[in-house]
Amino acid sequence: MTGTTGTTGTPLRVALIGYGLAGSVFHAPLIATTEGLALDTIVTSNPERQEQARAEFGDGVSFAATPEELWARADELDLIVIASPNKTHVPLATAALKAGLPVVVDKPLAGTAAEARELAALAEERGLLLSVFQNRRWDNDFLTLRKLLDEGELGDVWRFESRFERWRPQPKGGWRESGDPAEIGGLLYDLGSHVVDQALVLFGPAASVYAETDVRRPGAQTDDDTFIAITHTNGVRSHLYVSATTAQLGPRFRVLGSAAGYVKHGLDPQEADLRAGKRPDATAEWGVEPESLWGRVGSGESPLTGGGRPEPTLPGAYPAYYAAIAAALRDGAPNPVTAQEAAAALDVLEAARRSATEGTVVSL
Repeated sequence: MTGTTGTTGTPLRVALIGYGLAGSVFHAPLIATTEGLALDTIVTSNPERQEQARAEFGDGVSFAATPEELWARADELDLIVIASPNKTHVPLATAALKAGLPVVVDKPLAGTAAEARELAALAEERGLLLSVFQNRRWDNDFLTLRKLLDEGELGDVWRFESRFERWRPQPKGGWRESGDPAEIGGLLYDLGSHVVDQALVLFGPAASVYAETDVRRPGAQTDDDTFIAITHTNGVRSHLYVSATTAQLGPRFRVLGSAAGYVKHGLDPQEADLRAGKRPDATAEWGVEPESLWGRVGSGESPLTGGGRPEPTLPGAYPAYYAAIAAALRDGAPNPVTAQEAAAALDVLEAARRSATEGTVVSL
């Protein structure tokens, strides 16, 4: 499924809806630096954000105040990227698909798995690409762990521990921290979307889910400290932690197998670099971290006391996502993240919410 009108040698024209954190830090820079894609239009009515974008991308980018302006120009565009607030994802993706345009949606694709599957069916019916921006599949530590698993370095994995923790004792406000369920805010659907997706990619479908969610900070309206336990159908157990209230951060990954374990601290550097204004460049290193942050592989002793051997961390590769999107649209290459995969992750997130509310283990 391609659904694009671009011709070989002509960059595919991309319209980006939303220029907040997701749009300005992740999507716009990656789109603009991907061969075969051109950032054509940004939808934002905020004058300051328009100036910010114009300063970076020059006069080559135009602006629209509303998404409806894009549907009227559907024949001039080849891809819609939706990086607006979560509650707008389903209606905007639906409108884009009905306008005949392929779509990339920032995670979470929807508030429910049922909505995600409805979108997937609409895209299938229209013969259009629908992809979900799960950039953490291209984190340096995740790529390194996949390599270790592919090579059998750890033996049979028994337990996967994944932490995406922060220390933000004061709520920042905004829709991401709103208590209104319609906003689809909270850490379960924010960082939880990443850690659940990674667990399912690594270890396959979930058989059951248990979760604990808490609202810890004074004035907070939605979950800011959440734990999710997944029992996969193959027997692997994933323990996933997402938190804004962690005063001492744990390892990003701790993976325990029958032959060895892998422990990795620290976050992939790509988000920090993008926030700082650095951009992917074919002539420069991208996503590379110092040797001091490499994880360790071994058994029988803590890595903090010298146990195991250093495992070189592969470079992170966020640009690979949009390169894959360009190939999917141009050449019919595989969709890098399908809506059905997003729906499976939403099954787990919905089960986690129910588990936390009822205090039960939820079977899938």
